Amino acid sequence: MKNILLIYTGGTIGMERDPVDNSLQSVDFSKLTSSIPELQNSEIKVSHTSIKEVIDSSNMNKKYWIEIATIIEKNYDEMDGFVVLHGTDTMAYSASAISFMLEGLQKAVIFTGSQIPIGARRTDAKENLITSVEIAASGKIKEVCVYFEDKLLRGNRTVKVNSEQFEAFNSPNFPTLADIGINIKYNKNNFYKTEEQQLKVHTEFSEDVAVLKLFPGITEKVVSSILNSANNIIIETFGSGNATNRKWFLKLLKNVIKAEKSIVNCSQCLAGEVTQGIYETSSNLNKIGVISAKDMTTEAAITKLMFLDGWCTNTKEKETLFIKSLRGEISN
Repeated sequence: MKNILLIYTGGTIGMERDPVDNSLQSVDFSKLTSSIPELQNSEIKVSHTSIKEVIDSSNMNKKYWIEIATIIEKNYDEMDGFVVLHGTDTMAYSASAISFMLEGLQKAVIFTGSQIPIGARRTDAKENLITSVEIAASGKIKEVCVYFEDKLLRGNRTVKVNSEQFEAFNSPNFPTLADIGINIKYNKNNFYKTEEQQLKVHTEFSEDVAVLKLFPGITEKVVSSILNSANNIIIETFGSGNATNRKWFLKLLKNVIKAEKSIVNCSQCLAGEVTQGIYETSSNLNKIGVISAKDMTTEAAITKLMFLDGWCTNTKEKETLFIKSLRGEISN
């Protein structure tokens, strides 16, 4: 028998309508699991727990990531896999963060949720939950993933792309790990493989990160304010990593880098990668020491910087590790 642990953090999947006033309220998971026949499988035993303070995923932060990682660590030996029930709005951030925290992972940790509460007639929650449990119990997946609407995606390659459709998530720069139809088709060539066999959980996380999104006409005042607000800055640039080449802009970046702060270049484009140096407007960034995020998502870049800055005190070492694939989040 396979043992799977559901970890509820909050979000739409765990809500149901009150029959009296129609308001949304948290579902009783003991009642939930017992009322879904598909989870009453003699080959799979499903247990459940939750974080201490169930939240809307918009309130997600490192405190809850540490709690999720700690729950997995404490139950790692007894369980064959984990399914994290999570609100969709910040699921891509959490899946990325947890992937960095769980070094040497040899079991599935699958994030899933729903667009419609599980108690609603047209809910997508049951299919997402049931399939996530089945995949987690298969023993084939040994990484952090997001499962949503017939697709299993690498967690740190995932972005939320739609707030209204059931197909809410995509992986623009990396193929699916599995496609689900009548059968589950695993794409084994895409699986993340690590030689490490022992789980090591990292709980040191920094929040000293800021994001600067460029736009035409952005002022020196705005850029300066954000660059001086943190020691780790992600700049969301245009196209393949291009930015204005105005003297004041480059001077601000140079001063920040001289102060041993890290600046990462992420593209605003959903797909493709940063290739600094193709155009003059990106070659300047290359020359002054801005780090290319290549094909990383912004969500992965943010959480990776938070992870590295939490324990790595040497700026150069941190930047070297940033451009290296740690959990399959970047194409080397």
